[in-house]
Amino acid sequence: MRLGESTDPGVGDLGRPLDGVRILSLEQMQALPFATQMLARLGADVIKVEQVGRGDAGRAAAPAITRENGERIGATFLRNNLNKRSIAIDLKSDRGRQLVIDLAAHVDIVCENLGPGRAKKFGLDYQSLSPGLPSLIYLSISGFGSDGRSPYDSWPAYASVAEALSGIYEFSRLPHQPPVLSPSGGLGDTGTGLFAIIGILAALRHREATGLGQNVDVAMLDAMLSLADVSYNFWSMGLAREPDAPINLPLVMTSFRAHDGWFMLQVGRDHQFTRLAQVVGHPEWTDDPRLASREGWTGNFDELVRPEVEAWASGRSAFEAARSLAEAGLAAAPCSHASDVVTDPHAVQRNMLVEIPRTDGIDQPVLVAGNPIKLSNVPEGPDRNVPLLGEHTTSVLAELLGLDDTAIADLEADGVVAMAHLSPEAGG
Repeated sequence: MRLGESTDPGVGDLGRPLDGVRILSLEQMQALPFATQMLARLGADVIKVEQVGRGDAGRAAAPAITRENGERIGATFLRNNLNKRSIAIDLKSDRGRQLVIDLAAHVDIVCENLGPGRAKKFGLDYQSLSPGLPSLIYLSISGFGSDGRSPYDSWPAYASVAEALSGIYEFSRLPHQPPVLSPSGGLGDTGTGLFAIIGILAALRHREATGLGQNVDVAMLDAMLSLADVSYNFWSMGLAREPDAPINLPLVMTSFRAHDGWFMLQVGRDHQFTRLAQVVGHPEWTDDPRLASREGWTGNFDELVRPEVEAWASGRSAFEAARSLAEAGLAAAPCSHASDVVTDPHAVQRNMLVEIPRTDGIDQPVLVAGNPIKLSNVPEGPDRNVPLLGEHTTSVLAELLGLDDTAIADLEADGVVAMAHLSPEAGG
């Protein structure tokens, strides 16, 4: 689906679930921007506060594109900032911080993921803002919580830090090989963002009942301990591993080679193993005493099972092999390349790929994820492009604070705020 397109426009008359909810977000990189982008897709007006001069650190990520005013915008920013308004404020100045305090009185929710202690240092934390704003909902995303009690409180926190501490890297590490870092492209960020969304929606519902706002405190490590619970859960039930021994899971869950790539298969029940044996042409496996138990499947896997499955798959593509297994009721799928994903009929049919057109002479549009939440009475899209740095500074300050052009121009002249200016070559 292209940027700006919408599906089922007739249902738009019913509005969106978060219409009328306004969010002021002091955000950067991915965890919080991912969450606020989803809230924006559900109808919230998200005002993104960025530092004058450099903006969200995600803008500097690589790879990057060049926008119509010459700005370089990185991939991290492109993936997480559709449908937002950008206002550039110097948070290091007293006047800049006062603008944020003033804006907080005109929104429902203030969010931040500035880093350990920075919101408090700026006087923009929940304890500073809430006394005069009892209905304010405040979301803080950090590596280890905003209460200062974690022993890791001062550590920098990227997704990979939370993922590593959760135990999932060691759980999934292959024997005698180093851990594979960030295999899911920042699950510690996006997973944290999902819990933040749940917290915000719960706080909004609670405010409807009580009239009171509250602090929503989401830690990235807490999110990963929830998402990666299999590691310590299995350990607590006696399924532990030596540092360089394979973990003996009581099921087949592995990848196999086909003639053009790899496919995965998961077999954890007796009837599933019987079906596998039938599909690959080895029904005698069901009578082989070496394969009579799950422990037998895994213990004799590389010797008896893998060679025959891969011999069967050698004349098939990964997709064809997975389809044959899936049609037999087995959990299987090809291990897709990016080039497979962008043409996948499911992704296309479900509008899960949004095309952002480029303005720097490159025909291939940037692809970002669509909205995975499908609501029968809410249309898909239209998504608005990610904002230029400070693109909405003037309109937000005029709309929420009633500042006129002269007052805003004075703030800009003093470096307190900044706004996007198109170059003459771009027609601005």
